[in-house]
This record gives sequence, structure tokens and C-alpha cells, in this order.
Amino acid sequence: MSEHRRKPPQPEGGGRAAARRAAQQRPGRGAGPARDVPTASPSGPYAEPPGHGGRAGARRATPRGRGAAGAGAGRAGKRLINYPRSDKDGWQRFVPSWKLVCGTALGFFAVVTAGAGIGIASVNTPDPNKAAQAQNNVFFWADGTQMVATGGSMNRQIVPIDKIPKSMQNAVIAAENESFETDKGVDPMGIARAVWNMAKGGSTQGGSTITQQYVKNTYLDSDQTLKRKVTELFISIKLGVSEEKDTILAGYLNTAYYGRDAYGIQAAARAYFGKDCKDLTPSESAFLASVLKGPNLYNPDGGVGTAATPEKNTERAKDRWAWVLDREVAVGRMQKAERDQFKEFPKIVDSEQARSLSGQTGYLVDTAKKYVMKVTGLTGEEMARGGYQIKTTFQKPRVNALVKAVEDTRNNFLDEKARPEYDTFVQFGAASVDVKTGAIVALYGGPGMDKKYFSNNADTLGVPVGSTWKPYVLAAAMRYGTQNSHGQGISADSKYNANDETVINNRDGKPLRDASGKPFRQKNEGPYPYGYVTLNEAMEKSINVPFAQLVFDVGHSKVREVAQSTGILKDSMNPNDDASFALGTSTPSAIRMADSYATFAASGTHRDPFSVTSVEKDGKELPGFGAPKEQRAMDNSIADNITKVLENVVDNGTGTKVRKLGFTRPAAGKTGTTDQNKSAWFVGYTPELSTSVALFRTDPNSKDKKLISMNGVGGVDSIHGGDIPAAIWTEYMKEALKGVPVKEFPEAEKIGVTADASGAPSPSPSFSPSPSPSMPSPSASSSPPVSPSPSKGGKPTCKPWELYCIPDTNGGTNSGNTNGGPGGGTGGPSGSPSGSPSGKPGRPGGTSWGTSMGTSG
Repeated sequence: MSEHRRKPPQPEGGGRAAARRAAQQRPGRGAGPARDVPTASPSGPYAEPPGHGGRAGARRATPRGRGAAGAGAGRAGKRLINYPRSDKDGWQRFVPSWKLVCGTALGFFAVVTAGAGIGIASVNTPDPNKAAQAQNNVFFWADGTQMVATGGSMNRQIVPIDKIPKSMQNAVIAAENESFETDKGVDPMGIARAVWNMAKGGSTQGGSTITQQYVKNTYLDSDQTLKRKVTELFISIKLGVSEEKDTILAGYLNTAYYGRDAYGIQAAARAYFGKDCKDLTPSESAFLASVLKGPNLYNPDGGVGTAATPEKNTERAKDRWAWVLDREVAVGRMQKAERDQFKEFPKIVDSEQARSLSGQTGYLVDTAKKYVMKVTGLTGEEMARGGYQIKTTFQKPRVNALVKAVEDTRNNFLDEKARPEYDTFVQFGAASVDVKTGAIVALYGGPGMDKKYFSNNADTLGVPVGSTWKPYVLAAAMRYGTQNSHGQGISADSKYNANDETVINNRDGKPLRDASGKPFRQKNEGPYPYGYVTLNEAMEKSINVPFAQLVFDVGHSKVREVAQSTGILKDSMNPNDDASFALGTSTPSAIRMADSYATFAASGTHRDPFSVTSVEKDGKELPGFGAPKEQRAMDNSIADNITKVLENVVDNGTGTKVRKLGFTRPAAGKTGTTDQNKSAWFVGYTPELSTSVALFRTDPNSKDKKLISMNGVGGVDSIHGGDIPAAIWTEYMKEALKGVPVKEFPEAEKIGVTADASGAPSPSPSFSPSPSPSMPSPSASSSPPVSPSPSKGGKPTCKPWELYCIPDTNGGTNSGNTNGGPGGGTGGPSGSPSGSPSGKPGRPGGTSWGTSMGTSG
């Protein structure tokens, strides 16, 4: 390239690029248009590499954030809070600055502080005198007349701190709030728990300092709401900074609930120990501190629910009492040497309130209170504050009739002075339920709380029901069938081996094994050779062996399902899948048994038992107290067939005492007696009423309250459900149903298939053992081995408990059999019995065979 064609070097920033920039700037400076300014392509042969003077270079030379910052600064200056941050890109825009964080925290703290200050200033401090106020609870009979008024202000008294022993103060602080003397009235961790529980949708419990509990005690309602918790928190904080610790502690001890309707330490000392609180010992103080954890579960009297029995509560109270004493040592509030002095649980006096509820009133009130608490969720503490108008289902005439039936029998039957080794500690329990509604119309709970018997025998668990359990086994077989019926329900005409000591097979058809490994043989009450009998006859005579086998053929779970559907509580059932389950080792209460049998009377419709029809508080009726909804427990045909079988028990079987005492209405029922005569039951019903009666023996003051054999009680070798309990049942039902029109049971339709047990003879309908040296046939002079009630000839009338005594209108008595069979009648040519009402050979007739019924019959 020639020298003359090369352009001279231009100064930096000059040249055409500079010219272009100058031309572009003219319009901005007021010059004319720049359309005529020539340009050259930067890609031409003479183009220089772009430098800072180029347009792109100018853009790169200018910091990217500068213009944005300038613009953003202008925008940020107009925002109160620069968030999201306009001076950042991407995710950094959402990261708050330290100024924003600090400002927010400071503002929140200021708002909370101001709110807390306003809240604390606006709340009032507690008034222990107001918290100690209470009203009566008034209970009414079913007809609206008043039964009794309980509670009220008789059990309250405020005492100053100097009257509360130091041992009580130490026990409560050690057990409830170790840091009480140094904290500010609140527990931050407790508050955090409350918030967390509330966030999860649970209860808002949490604060646990003595100050907070004191504040809670001053509220006459116990609603677990956030508003209430916040209010309590403000009051606690205010008390923590404004009141002396002694004032707070005295307030807490004077308003806390200790059970036995006792509010405050003075009332509690009187209720449990019969003394003023200033005289409490360290051991007694530790007990009262233990009860504060929850009277329903720690009051040895017992509480509401299956977990709050007197036995379980006493065990918990003893454990808690020992822990409180140990805790006092651990936190330095008691010397170890002093702790070692307290080895025995303090002796508690009888409940004064219970003593004031004489006769059956205490048991009626106890039953109604438990039902109210169950329906409403009220605690014992809230019930004790009173103000409730409670109308019960109890009918005074029927309660009186039941009491009279029990007491008359007791007075004629027992003689504790003449037979103290036999006739002491004999207990009665009974309950009567309306079949149509499930309402408990009457009950007998015991001699009376005023006589120091505080356990309600009508509602107690622990007394085996014996053969009154067998109808559930039969009902399950009618519903689900057995292994031999191929899934079809069976009829009561199905035959099972009934001989004594028959080997029982499990569901696999293999013999059960006893403790020694030998095949298990089920015993009846006597050795009479029944052979194969129908289930109807087995129920009539209450023979054990057929039902011990039937429960395995049906399945224990099926029997439990049927029993539970009729109202039997699962917790009261024997949990073991053994043979004795079929024979009544479960322990439902008398109330539950009466209600359960009412299901059969109502053709399979079950209604839960209830004792309260309405509750009013401050003039407003509480919801939830209508009659419980009915439920279908079983098909009506099954229930009606069970009734038919149980009618036969009353007419021809172990329950004939009902007929002998002149009960002429339609009736169905079952007797029950347990091993060693530890308990005896009769549960029966008419179309209108279902009533259960239990007889058992136990020392109410014993530690374990074990059942004692009733052999020899009343001067009788053994007692069965068919005598004393049946006599009480009959006398009560005759009076309770006076004036009520007679009604028949529904006719039972034929159901099920005949599915005999393995080994049953066919086609013979029943087994008749032929006379042989190895199996002698009963003769006219033969009789079952034992008779629990010998003849009482010469007496003008029969005693109500004498099952085998038949009134003689000529002035004497007859304990023989008028219907033939063993013990009566004449034998045929072969020596076999004749004259049996059913005409079935080999079947003991009349009543004298009753002693060879099942051991739980």
C-alpha cells in the first residue's frame, strides 16, 4: 500500500467515531438534525478497533449498577420499607437488611410490651373468698320431686398462711413448683407447650407454676381457650411482681380442689383426716399434695372411669405420696432422717359427705353424677362447685320395692350373731332397667354409705356372673354358626355331649391341655350322666360341658362381639380364650347385666343404660341428656329365640323359684353360680323390665377385697342363683309391675340348622343311657348327689331362699319332686324314670335335679 494513501493518525477519541458522537449530541444541544452527517461502516478496511470512544465501549465503561442505583435510589427514597430490596437482584432482593431485621424486632418488642402492660393493668387480682363459693347440686326423682341437695358452702373455709403448716407448704412446692420462691409467676416452657399444643389442635394446657394454678382456681369455669390462657398469663405476671409469695401460696392452697367436695386446705384436712389443717403431719401433708395432681385418679375413694377404681386410685395415691416425700428430700425441704420416719400410708377417715347420704341415696347420687360427668365432660371439681339441677330416671316406688325385697331376704336369711364365720360380709347388688328406653329405674348398691359401705354394688366390677353368660354363647352360635354348620346359624335343638368330665376340643379338633399336659376335662356341678342333650336342655339345667365346647366351635371373639353389642363393656370380659370364658368368668356390673338382657327382651334392640334425663345450670338446659339412641344388636329372631330358651329356664329349669313364689307374668331369665359359691346371680326380664340381682361375699375393708366362698352362708350347704337372687328378683318384680298390663313376649320363629357336635347319636333326638353296671339308670329312689337345701318339713311356709321347698297348703312343706324324675315318681319295669314333663328319657324332671346342674348354674 502506497504511503500517500495512508491517513495520518488521529488523536485518541477523535476521528469518525468522535464525529458520530458529536453529531448524535447535537440534537440534545439544540443543533439541527444530524441526518446529513456521513458515516462509515466499522467493518471497512480502514476501521479502527473500537476503543473507549465507541458506543459499545461507552456502555461498557459505564458501571452497570450506577444507573440502576441512581434510579433505584430515587424509587427507594419514596418507600417506607425497602422490601423486597430494589437495590438487589434475584434471590438477594428477598434477604432483609440488618436494619430491617432490627427495626422489626424492636417494633414487635415495643408492641408486645405495650400490650402486656395494658393487659396487666386491666386485669384484676384473684379473690380467694370468691373462688371458695359454691352452690348445691339438687337431684330429683323421675317424677320431678326432690331427692336430695348436696354440696354447697358447708365445706369451705379460708385460712391464713400462718395456719398452714410448713410441712404442707414444703410438700406442695416440692411436688408442684420447685422454683416457686424465685420465679416471676410464669413458666416460659409451660407457655411454649401451651402454644405448641394449641397449634397442633390439642388442648391449651401448659402453665404449671403455683401462681398460674392459683389464678386458674379463681375462675368458676374451666374453658380451655386461648383468651382464658392469655388472661391467666397476665394475672400471673401481675401477681408475680406485685404480691408476696406467702400470699400467693396461701391463695393457692385455699382454692385448690382436693376431692370429697373439699375446696381449700382446711376443708381437705377435715374431709380426709378429721382435723384442722394446722395439725397436719408431714405424712398427711404429702398425701394432700398428692391428691392435688388429680382427685379423680388419686382420691382413694375412687372416681369416674374404669381407671379410677378405689383400688387403682389407692395404689396411685400411695406411690405419689412416697414420691412427694422423696422429692422433699431431693430439693432440700426435708431431712432424710425425717423422711425415714414415714413408712406407712396415713389413715384416712370415712367421707363425711358420703355418711350424710343415707340408705340408697348415696348410690343413686353417685350413679347420676358419673353419668352427668360422662355426658358433659365436667370434672369432679366442676361438679363440686354445684349449681346443677339434675333430674334422674330413678323411680322412688321401685327403688323402695327393691330395697324392701333385699332387706327382707337379708333379715330372714342371715344371722351374723349366730353364724359370724359364715354370714358376715355377705353383699347384695341389684339394678332394674326399663326395656323400652334403657332408663335405670331402680338399684340397690349396698347397706348405705352412712353405714360405711361406700362401694356401689350395683355398679361394681369384679363379681363373676356365672352361667348368666351362657345366653351370649348360644346367641353367637345362632348368629354365626359353628364349625359343624358350615357358616349357618344353629338352632337350640342342636345336641352336645353333656356328661361330666368330657374332654373339650379346640377349634382344630384337638383336646385342650391342662396345666399338667393332660387332656382338659370340663366338670359339671355333679356326675349325673346326661349323655347328649339339646342346647335348650343344657341351658335349662345349666350344664357346663355343652357350652364349654360350644364356645370353641363358635369362636371366643364372636361371643365377645355379641356380648358387647348388648352393652357389656369390653373391659369387664375375661380376656382369655379358655373354656371357663363360656361359664361366666367375666365380671360386668349389675347395671350392665340388666341392660344387656333388656336387649333380648326388646327383640335385639339395644339401648345404653342411662340415669339422667335433664340437667339445668343457671336456668339453661345442658344438651345431651335425651334417651340414648337405639341400636340393632342382633336379628329379632335370634333375640326372640334366646327369650324362648330363657322362658324354659324359668318354667322348667333352674329358675323355677320365680314360679313357686307366685310370679305369673311372662318371664325369662338365667341363674348363675360360680366355683366355691363365691357369687350367685339371677338375671331375668319381662317385656317391661329387666332386673339383675347379685349375691357375693367380700370384706369391704380388706386390702384386696377378694371374694369369699358362700358355702354355709345362711346355714345352707351351697347357694345358687336360683334361690336367694331369684327370690329377691321375684319379690321386687311382683311389686314393681303392680298395675302394669300383662304383655306377652313376641313369638319366636324357627331359625337355624340343627348342627350336632361331633359324636352325637343320629337320628335319635336325644341320648338315653341304657341301664348297665357301668352306667346305672336313674330310678325312682335315686336322686342327684347333693341337695343344697334339705327338707324343711313341718314349717307352715317356705323360706324365700329355699329353692326346693314347695309350699303346702295343708300347713306343711314338701321338698320332694312332684313332677317325676330323679327324686320323685316311680320307675318303669326297667327302672328308668317316668313322668318327666318333657317325656324325654334320662332327663331329670321336676326340681330336685337342680343340684346336679353346672357349677356355674
